[in-house]
Amino acid sequence: MNKLANMASASSSTQTRRSSLLRAMSSRYDLYLMLLIPILWYLVFHYGPLYGLQIAFKNFSPAKGITGSAWVGLDHFKRFIESYYFWRLLWNTVSINLFSLLFAFPIPILLAVLVTEIRNKAFSKIVQNITYIPHFISIVVMVGMLMLFLAPRGGPVNTIIEAFGGEPVRFFDSAAWFKPIFISSNIWQNMGWQSIIYIAALSGVNPQLYEAAKMDGASRLRRIWHVSIPGILPVIVILLILDVGHFMNVGFEKILLMQNNLNLESSDVISTFVYSSGILKGEYSYTAAIGLFNSIINLALLLLVNRFARKKAETSLW
Repeated sequence: MNKLANMASASSSTQTRRSSLLRAMSSRYDLYLMLLIPILWYLVFHYGPLYGLQIAFKNFSPAKGITGSAWVGLDHFKRFIESYYFWRLLWNTVSINLFSLLFAFPIPILLAVLVTEIRNKAFSKIVQNITYIPHFISIVVMVGMLMLFLAPRGGPVNTIIEAFGGEPVRFFDSAAWFKPIFISSNIWQNMGWQSIIYIAALSGVNPQLYEAAKMDGASRLRRIWHVSIPGILPVIVILLILDVGHFMNVGFEKILLMQNNLNLESSDVISTFVYSSGILKGEYSYTAAIGLFNSIINLALLLLVNRFARKKAETSLW
C-alpha cells in the first residue's frame, strides 16, 4: 500500500510540474518561440551532420554515397595511428594547446585584475580600449602584420637585431620560432577581449570584503590574492573547463596562413592535416576518422576536467 501511495504521489507531483511548465510556456510563448532559431541551427548544422560520421568506418565513394559504400571498420583509425606522421601531428597539436593554456589562459585574468585596480577610471578605459582593439583585426591581416614585422629584410624586429650587431633571423622559415610566434601573437590579439568576463566578475565581488581585508592590514597584493581571485574562482574554473573542452582544436586558419614547407615540422597539426588530406586530396573517410579521433579526445578531456572540478572546486558545467 505504501509503495502504491508513493507511486501515486510521485506521478501527481510530476503532472503538477508538467502543468506548471506548460502554463509558464504559454504565458511567455514569445520568448520560447525565439529559441526555435538556435535550436534549428544546432539540429541542422551540428546534429544533422552526425549522420555522416559513419564514413569514418567506411571506404566512402561519392559515386556510391554513404549508404552504398563498403564498411571497413577501424582500418582508417589503425592507418592513422600507425602512420609515421602520427606522433608529430599529435605532439604539435598537444604542445601548442598546452603552452597556450599555460601562458595564454592566466594573462586575461591578470589584465582584468590590473584594470580593476587602476584608480583613474579614464586611464582604465584607455587601457581596456587599447587591449580590446587587436581582437577585431582579421586573421589574414594579423598574419600579414607578423610577416611585415618579422621580415628578414626591412622588418622592424630584424632591424633592431642588426642594430645591435646580430644577424637577421628568418622567423617564418624556422620551425623553432613557429610556436612562440603563434602563441604570443594569440595572447596579444585576444587577451583584452577575454578579460571582459573577468572584469565583469570582479565588479560583482562584495566591496565589504576589500574593506575588511584593508582594515586587517592586508596589502593590495594580499587583497587581490585573498579576495579578488577567490571571488572570481568559479568563473575561472568554468572558462578553464570550456578551454579544455576544445583542447585538441587549434586555430586552423592562422596556422594554415603561417605554414610553409620550412616550418612544417612544428606547424603541421591535426586540423591542417585533415584539410590537406581530406579537402585537397579527397581522402574523406580517412580524414573523417582522424576528426572523430580528435573529437573523442576532446570529449574525454572535457568529462575528466569537469568531474575533477566538481569534486575539488565544487564548480562544474553540469
